[in-house]
Amino acid sequence: MQTRRWMSALAISASWAALTVMPQAQAQTAPNAWPTKQVIRLIAVFPPGGSVDQVARILAQPLQQHLGQTVIVENRGGASGAIGTAAVVQAPADGYTFAVVFDTHGVNPSLNPNLSYDSKKDLIPLVLVGTSPMVLATNVNSEYKTFADVIAAAKAKKNVSFGSIGNGSLGHLAMALLARDAHVEWTHVPYKGGGPLMSDAVAGHVPLSIGSVFVTKPHIDSGRMRPLAVTSSKRAADLPNVPTIAENGYPGFEAPAWWAVLASSKTPPEIVKRMNLELNKVLKDPEVAKKLDAQGIDVTGGSVEQAKTFIDHQMDVWAKVVKENGIKAE
Repeated sequence: MQTRRWMSALAISASWAALTVMPQAQAQTAPNAWPTKQVIRLIAVFPPGGSVDQVARILAQPLQQHLGQTVIVENRGGASGAIGTAAVVQAPADGYTFAVVFDTHGVNPSLNPNLSYDSKKDLIPLVLVGTSPMVLATNVNSEYKTFADVIAAAKAKKNVSFGSIGNGSLGHLAMALLARDAHVEWTHVPYKGGGPLMSDAVAGHVPLSIGSVFVTKPHIDSGRMRPLAVTSSKRAADLPNVPTIAENGYPGFEAPAWWAVLASSKTPPEIVKRMNLELNKVLKDPEVAKKLDAQGIDVTGGSVEQAKTFIDHQMDVWAKVVKENGIKAE
C-alpha cells in the first residue's frame, strides 16, 4: 500500500515537472520560430537569368533546409529593382517576404526621388551577401593597351566613350566619379543590360565597357576583350593580373557591385535575428561559396549592423555623384 502511494506521488511529481518544463522550452524556441509553416518568398528584384536571380536561387535551397520551411524565389523586375523592393515593403511585415537586391538599391534613392518607399527607413538589411569588382575592358584590337592609355586619351581631349548596362547604373556612376577624380570627360553610351553591352564591346562598336566580372570575364577568357582595371579596392581573385583603379594613381577609389537580402523594417526583431543567423550559416557553406564565386562574387556575410553601415554608405556616396553630375533616370 505504501509502495503504491509512493509510486503515485512520484508520477504526479513527474507530471508537474513536465508541465513546468514545457513552457520554458517553448519560451526558448518561440523567439526563433515563425508563427506558422508558411511559404517564405525571396523576391528577386530583377528578371530571371541575371545575377540577382542567380543569387536568390543559390540561397533558397540551403536556406529552406536550415529553416525547415519552404523557400521560393519570385522574380519582380523593373525600375532598376525598385518594383520588387516596393513589393516587399508593401507586403505584410510578418517574416515571409524578403528582397534580394543588387547595387542599384544604393543608387535608386538619389536617381529616383519619387520612390514609393524610404530606402533607409522602410527596409532593414539582413545580410550583405557579397561584393564583386567591375571591370573596365576594351576590345583586344583597341588602341588602349593599359588604363593609363585611356586617361591619356581623355586628357588629350579625344572623344573617349564607354558603355555600361544602363543610365544610372553603378558602372555609369563609377566612371562619372573617376572623371571627376581624373579631371577628364568622356561620353557615356547606355545599354539595356549586360548582354547587349558585351555584344557591342566584343564587336568593337563601343571602345570601352564597364561591367561585372561575371559579365565580362568570359570574353576576356576567350581572348576577345582586354581588361584594363578593376573598380574594387583590391585585385579580383579571378583577375589577379589586372590592377585596380586605385593602383593606377587614384588612391581610395572603390566602386564594388554588391548583393544583399533585405526585409521590411517592421519585421519582428526575432525573425530578423534568426534570418541573419541562418543566412550567415548558408554563406559559410563551401558549396554555396563555390557557386557564388562562379558568379564572380566574394562572400561577405556579417551582422545586420555591418550590412546597414555598408549600404547606407553606398547610398550617400552615389547620391553625391548623381547630384554633382546631374544624372537622371531613363
